[in-house]
Amino acid sequence: MKPTTLFTGLGIGALVASPSLQVNGQNTNQRPNIVFILADDLGWSDLECYGSSFHETPNLNALAEQGVRFTDAYAACHVSSPTRGSILTGQYPARTHLTDWLPGRKDFPFQRLKNVYSAQHLPYEENNTFASVLKSKGYKTAIIGKWHLGEDSLTTERQGFDMHIPYGYLKGWPARSYFPPYNMPGLKDGPQDEYLTDRMTDEAIKFMQENKDKPFFLYLSHYAVHDPIEGRPDLVAKYEKKLASMPKPKGPDFILEGNPDDEHPISRADLDCMIETDAFKGFKILPKRTVKIKQHQDNVQFAAMVESVDESVGRVQAALKELGLDKNTIVVFCSDNGGMSAANFGNPGRIVPKDRLDKSFSTSNLPLRGAKGFNYEGGIRVPLIVKWPQKGVSNVVNSVPVMSIDFYPTLLEMVGIKTSTLNHTMDGTSLVPLLTNDKKANTPLGKRALYWHFPHYSNHGMQSPGGAIRLGDYKLLDYLENNTVQLFNLKNDLGEQHDLAQEMPEKAQELKAMLDQWRKDVHAEMPQINPDYKPDANPADFNTRKAPVKK
Repeated sequence: MKPTTLFTGLGIGALVASPSLQVNGQNTNQRPNIVFILADDLGWSDLECYGSSFHETPNLNALAEQGVRFTDAYAACHVSSPTRGSILTGQYPARTHLTDWLPGRKDFPFQRLKNVYSAQHLPYEENNTFASVLKSKGYKTAIIGKWHLGEDSLTTERQGFDMHIPYGYLKGWPARSYFPPYNMPGLKDGPQDEYLTDRMTDEAIKFMQENKDKPFFLYLSHYAVHDPIEGRPDLVAKYEKKLASMPKPKGPDFILEGNPDDEHPISRADLDCMIETDAFKGFKILPKRTVKIKQHQDNVQFAAMVESVDESVGRVQAALKELGLDKNTIVVFCSDNGGMSAANFGNPGRIVPKDRLDKSFSTSNLPLRGAKGFNYEGGIRVPLIVKWPQKGVSNVVNSVPVMSIDFYPTLLEMVGIKTSTLNHTMDGTSLVPLLTNDKKANTPLGKRALYWHFPHYSNHGMQSPGGAIRLGDYKLLDYLENNTVQLFNLKNDLGEQHDLAQEMPEKAQELKAMLDQWRKDVHAEMPQINPDYKPDANPADFNTRKAPVKK
């Protein structure tokens, strides 16, 4: 599919060996600006340029033509806070011990293991977040939108940001709605028909206008497309009309996903048969630790939310051009984890009514398996587009595996700050060779291993705590209740349906040993046996929550 280009006058396709004082009338003598746009819960296949045939994203299609689109980009975690921490620190969540969404999953008697206590904010003692480093070099820094990295009152300031809107509101989702009244400290209500995503974009553009004569770092961290699933009415109407004109998609609306770490794991064939029985008709935590996964992109409210984020990208790009900053501004677009194809059962007794499914199951991640809350590709593989005017290549698709830990060293190198001068441990690797298409330097990046560590039970599935490693085409998932492993060849099996662990035991052992050693190297905390575990406990019986206690 050829992406649609809206901003044909940006002129970013050609490479320039080095920036001069004036480029097309624009001052490029100062360090480049950085605009980092982060969507929340946006799946890998939710954009047109990543294969969606329902959601329309012309501005992101255009951005992909102006830069590099990564096909194998990963979030450091399948839930929000750990990934966001990895972006700002360049470190794995296992190293910072911020490994779950904040404040974190509660413990229940049906869990064989206890959730590890997750740190409640990024480390303050180092004070070497990406924003802090840029601020020390003269950048104006702002976060517009979602923080979700701690709720102590000065957290954004202590992590290097000059300003935060909405200042004082630090949770990871809208307080009430995407429409006023927002009920967010630090954000005055606009007109009754104002939309939160549009308002965040307004504030972002205002920041750029006020700081156009100095280098700035704008972290536009949208609440969208996180629930509540509420689209702007004009766009909802558009997608209602579009959906009505489309043929009904083939295949089931939902499938079952079980826990491969059970003593007797359920095969895909058996899961497909079970979903047809009365015991598995509902939308809740189902028998045998199964949950349902959405299979089609047909949610009109969610589609409207996706297009609102796309409009935001277009408005930011247009504002940069109007301000004369587009030739000296790096633009990054990414998501913090995979799409919400599985409902949130942080309250284990929750039952989703059939007339509210679109509020709880937002999208489909196909052809990827799983969803937000899973270590399968649907939970961790995300869209990533990077535009580097004058120096980076354009209209390039790159398949080298990369991760959110890589933004820190990459962006600092792009603006000319040497990471060797920082007293800071970095797990990430600079992606500059991929952005300049330096094929010789690409080779080491393609050969490194990427790791995940999630010592918790997820709100979105019933799988055991565990981790994963990807090395080349192979990915191993490691579960911690019964020490089960799964091995997949992603080149041949993107949907992770053919487990090779028994067919290739040596490869499984190799990757498992690497994962175990990495856990030791980063001092990863491991879950312990739950002393309150009751094997016969029914999740539906537990509607009260007890917070984990730090030891």
